[in-house]
Amino acid sequence: MTGLGLYLTKKSINKAEVSRRTGISKSRLSQLSANESTKLRADELYLIALAIDIEPCEVFEEVCGHLDLKNKE
Repeated sequence: MTGLGLYLTKKSINKAEVSRRTGISKSRLSQLSANESTKLRADELYLIALAIDIEPCEVFEEVCGHLDLKNKE
């Protein structure tokens, strides 16, 4: 499961409702939630955050917070 999938599950978010509100298909949401190789676009993240009434930066931090720079100088 992806970071987005874990986040949506943790928050008990209904993907069908998110799909309806954002226009992102249910199959695309399923891919974003389950498949690590599926890339989440910024516009999708923003629309999902609006649909679940969460600040986009909170979703962004949850989904991408594990990333780190390779060369910290």
